[in-house]
Amino acid sequence: MTITKRILISFLLSLTALHAQEIRTGEAVVRAMHDRYAKSWYRAVTFKQATTTYDEDQKKLVQTWYEALSCPGKLRVDIDPIKDGNGFLLADGTMTAFHEGEATNSRQLVNLLLLLGFDVYCQPPETTLATLKDEGVDLSKFHDDTWLGRPVYVVGAGKDDLSSKQFWVDKDRLLFVRLFQPARDNPKKVQDVRFTDYRELAGAWIAARVEVYANERLVISEVYDNIDANPKLDPAVFDPKQYSSAHWEKP
Repeated sequence: MTITKRILISFLLSLTALHAQEIRTGEAVVRAMHDRYAKSWYRAVTFKQATTTYDEDQKKLVQTWYEALSCPGKLRVDIDPIKDGNGFLLADGTMTAFHEGEATNSRQLVNLLLLLGFDVYCQPPETTLATLKDEGVDLSKFHDDTWLGRPVYVVGAGKDDLSSKQFWVDKDRLLFVRLFQPARDNPKKVQDVRFTDYRELAGAWIAARVEVYANERLVISEVYDNIDANPKLDPAVFDPKQYSSAHWEKP
């Protein structure tokens, strides 16, 4: 290795260390995530998803979902077979479920996975921070940890606290990797959601596998395939009134 290359590597490592030292609060983590990828993160993505749910006996139900995401705040899911018209739509804080092409219910919903895995990189950090506070994440609680052999920032909990609502971020790549939150069906249960198998995508990244654990038991796994960054999506795709008539899927 040449002296010039050694100097360059040493300089880059020192910058990384300095940057890590500056991030000592939850707010700083969110701002750093945004600033790292604000100019390069894709604004839309579609993919085919193999969704596996496990019951208490670990019996499996496997479905194919077709997902379209527009950043920030919009996610559409169509459950195969598409012609049956089953799925759901999350648009600007409202989740609408569909059965046989008809809306069955609608409610306000903040999806922290969408917020931290995607929206944080393409919307003002102030918007993300306000939503996190509204959702009960204590941004003043912060510590360093390790996850799958990599250093992470933990926001929302102190050391060894795995029950408070919190999120974990890979220090080097500033990517969201883990979320602890109460289960929707039972607030006494804590969900542990993990974003893994990160792959480079159009100047940014995407986690091609998501796992959801409840009380340390795997309950859902998602594996992405046919990933397409920045496709042209008609806004009608995310309009609940046009759910049955507007489609994007490539089965």
